[in-house]
Amino acid sequence: MPPATEPGESTDAATSRRPRLTPPIADVRRAVRAVLDPLAPAQADAGRGAQRLETPPDAPLVLVALSGGPDSLALAAATAFEAPRAGLRAGAVVVDHGLQVGSAEVAARAAGQARELGLDPVLVQRVEVDGAGGPEASARRARYAALDEAARSTDAACVLLGHTLDDQAETVLLGLARGSGAASLAGMPARSGRYARPLLGVRRATTVEACADAGLEPWNDPHNADPSYARVRVRDRVLPVLEAELGPGIAEALVRTAEQLREDDDAFEAQIEELIEEICEPAEAGIAVSIGVLAANPAALRQRIIRHVIGSEFGVSLSRVQTLEVARLVTDWHGQGPLDLPGGVRATRAGRYVVFSTTGSTEVLPHDH
Repeated sequence: MPPATEPGESTDAATSRRPRLTPPIADVRRAVRAVLDPLAPAQADAGRGAQRLETPPDAPLVLVALSGGPDSLALAAATAFEAPRAGLRAGAVVVDHGLQVGSAEVAARAAGQARELGLDPVLVQRVEVDGAGGPEASARRARYAALDEAARSTDAACVLLGHTLDDQAETVLLGLARGSGAASLAGMPARSGRYARPLLGVRRATTVEACADAGLEPWNDPHNADPSYARVRVRDRVLPVLEAELGPGIAEALVRTAEQLREDDDAFEAQIEELIEEICEPAEAGIAVSIGVLAANPAALRQRIIRHVIGSEFGVSLSRVQTLEVARLVTDWHGQGPLDLPGGVRATRAGRYVVFSTTGSTEVLPHDH
């Protein structure tokens, strides 16, 4: 059977450039296409599907966060194929965390694969992982700082991340184990700011097969087999047991649950955004929230408002226990004193308000209307 071709290209051109189109390769490309098409310049629509030999140098740029593993490598290959057809430029960012011997060589190899795929520019960012908050959190913080900087320096329209359906299922299970609420169980968003995750509906096995079918050799991170990491234990032990005992399709069911919870979370956030200016007043070194409005709302909305205010004003995330303690200043007031929260934030009941500040001041300032 001759190689499958895209509309508008010859079999000879397709054969010289890529292997036969297989279902795994098609699945990954389709997922990437769904994210890239909305970013395409208007003039690219008419040429969609035609072979594009050259993309304008001022076309919008998308960057792939490339580790060299099968997920990000399959994503990079699909993006290299789909981006020109959407009138977009495509590049890559390789982040070297420096956590393993030979990490620089691994990063250089991934960068070389990106260039062979036709991605340009290809950036290699070396980061320092300080270990604060644990190795996973510290590495993640350093990685996203490097990706943010790469996106700013190249004026990228979007950064594509290689998280798969399996990653999403693992995230939901970890959130469930931590008891961290619906926002955590909602998992990773498909789009958040400059970041997009095209492969959240694609299984990890598909990306592995896509790489094999394309003749790409991914790097296998030894950390992904280290049981000292909770995510690895969920991947290698917990999910297989659930599949064996409850039947196949557990990962997909977890992802469907995440999608439903994210819809709920987005609805709550939209409601809070509408309320927030009406219920808050400026306070010295902080912000004051109306007790009357907090008391009048259901517990779910009241507690989300508290978390939203603390998060947006001070960049601090509250646990459920801490959130409930703040809520008691509204619902179970009996003269208790200020609450000290993470990040040097203090919550105090003062008259008709709960005041959040960094200095302990409870003075509510006049609001400019």
